[in-house]
Amino acid sequence: MTLQAQPELTKNQSLVFSALNRADGPLTAYAILDELRAEGFRAPLQVYRALERLQAYGLVHRLESLNAFVACSHPQCAHQESAAFAICEKCGQVAEFSPGRATDALKAWATQTGFALTNTTIELRGMCRLCSGAPAPCA
Repeated sequence: MTLQAQPELTKNQSLVFSALNRADGPLTAYAILDELRAEGFRAPLQVYRALERLQAYGLVHRLESLNAFVACSHPQCAHQESAAFAICEKCGQVAEFSPGRATDALKAWATQTGFALTNTTIELRGMCRLCSGAPAPCA
């Protein structure tokens, strides 16, 4: 698979994408708006339009359960139909990962039932290793 060059972003898209890249965790559209007021953002619609295009480019993901957004940590996401996230309910940290076999199982179910699957987003909620005090995995 060949990776396509990153699309040319508008000023607003670049500002929103940069805000998400700088963030320590997911941001709501209103948090992005507050952060970018000094850059001339005045209305939520400006943020939502930028987020919509960034999602279409595969650069940003919406976390449905949090109604918030994160910058994509996998450059190949623009070419994927699925994304998966582990969300820590204690510290708010979000880890993006490839859902692999889980997505295969969901696609198989969709095919068997005739469900027209367009995309898959998996959100796991719980506590990260640090917050749960679990030992580091063995190498």
